[in-house]
Amino acid sequence: MADDETVSVALTSEQVADLRAAVAAGEYATTSDIVQEAVRDWQQRRALLRDDAARLRALWDAGIASGPAGPVSFEDVRREARGRLDEASKAAGDAD
Repeated sequence: MADDETVSVALTSEQVADLRAAVAAGEYATTSDIVQEAVRDWQQRRALLRDDAARLRALWDAGIASGPAGPVSFEDVRREARGRLDEASKAAGDAD
């Protein structure tokens, strides 16, 4: 486990009251535990956003590499989407 370091963070009085109330209610042992959990949540969310951005860049690049777009018929798109939906529904029914 990594060595703990102490940092100073400015919080509003309402935030501090919420932290202390959670500790008093027995939800956490210390206010530090709450802050550590919040930082872990932030780290996970940050990693997910990085992954999402990478996937979006890859999709963008694939779209650019696929060549220029041509005329699109809404009816054709709708028909294709309906077909995919029907296939997915059938596949889901087969899995049951």
